[in-house]
Amino acid sequence: MSVVKELLRAESDGTVSFGDYTLEKKAKLPDFEHKGDIYYVKTYAESTRLEKNGMFVYESVPGTAVTAFQVREDGVSFCVDGAQDAQVTLELAEETEYMIYVDDKATGKMTTNKSGKLSFSVELGDKPVEVKIRK
Repeated sequence: MSVVKELLRAESDGTVSFGDYTLEKKAKLPDFEHKGDIYYVKTYAESTRLEKNGMFVYESVPGTAVTAFQVREDGVSFCVDGAQDAQVTLELAEETEYMIYVDDKATGKMTTNKSGKLSFSVELGDKPVEVKIRK
């Protein structure tokens, strides 16, 4: 099980990592600058939330640790870890169909709602799970 003790960090490959699901009390890190954007993270055992430039990006219930988080033109990719299975919500393009891959296995297509939200569950275990979401 891995956590991001800094709460939010920039990786050398340009991605970001965030979240510490082992915390009993909420911890926040505002005003984290990365590649010209301002990030905010709030994390603890019950939830993990990431915002970019004041806009919602990621939320999990219960809390998770996310590594190699990257938003691209065609979707999002990251690795997620946690103490138990989690419900993940992402902000993507409005009313757009996406294919979800978990550990390189297609789990199905989903369409975002009018606000661009996409929610799905991930089964977490002994090691981080790789998630890719593509248009």
